[in-house]
Amino acid sequence: MFNRLAAGWQLAKQSLNVLRLDKELLMFPILSGLACLVVTASFAAPIFFSGMLENVANQEGNGAAAPENLLFYGLMFLFYFATYFIIIFFNSALVACAIIRLKGGDPILRDGIGAAMARLPQIIAWAFVSATVGLILKIIESRSEKVGRILTSLLGMAWSVTTFFVIPVLVVEKAGPVEAIKRSVSIMKNTWGESLAANFGIGTITFLGTLVGIIPIGCGVAALSAQMVVLGIVLISLGVILILTVSLISSAMSSIMLAALYIYAEEGTVPGGFDENLIQSAFASRR
Repeated sequence: MFNRLAAGWQLAKQSLNVLRLDKELLMFPILSGLACLVVTASFAAPIFFSGMLENVANQEGNGAAAPENLLFYGLMFLFYFATYFIIIFFNSALVACAIIRLKGGDPILRDGIGAAMARLPQIIAWAFVSATVGLILKIIESRSEKVGRILTSLLGMAWSVTTFFVIPVLVVEKAGPVEAIKRSVSIMKNTWGESLAANFGIGTITFLGTLVGIIPIGCGVAALSAQMVVLGIVLISLGVILILTVSLISSAMSSIMLAALYIYAEEGTVPGGFDENLIQSAFASRR
């Protein structure tokens, strides 16, 4: 177990080293985040000001499929679909650029956007599947808060593991949703330990970086309470910037790590920037 965690941690660090060579890859999660903010605002404002959210909350638990509920869940599905489409589109672009870099190329943003546009039908199909699963999990959670939360957490975790390699499969093989899931499961069977451990390593980096960002935010709140407005705003802004930066870096690292493991799984070659023994150890069944 500890060997897997150590290998996963090393994979995470080597993903960061690759990112240093192509810092422009950070533009993809930035664009994705900005687009998601626009989509969230465009859906949240009408729902909030129309009072629909309050009506649905009042009708939860009565078991009736009220028109307000159906309309709300319909809008929620559209929101999920739009959000997942944006995330999958820019993740696909990032993975495409990461694959170019790992194979010795020097990608630019246009390469990633072009690759994602060429896979638009697959991205739309996968966004539809993801939105459907997301909505189903949300409905399950809303029907029974305590049991629903536990069940949706378990199902969500299983879904995340099952679809771990879907994006690189979609990018390289232009596979549809069903085939992409099958291929993802196949790759995960060979790399489940290191894949999840590497993801844990990236998650640890994200967690520690977020803690660093929380410190100035806490100090900023204290400064505001002490009537030191300027200092408080500066500290809070610094903390928010730190947290956003860590989030962007971890997102890019995850895509690079996925691309590296996928390349070795499919081609048997060690991607540039990664240690040969480390990558090979992630595929014990291939040795």
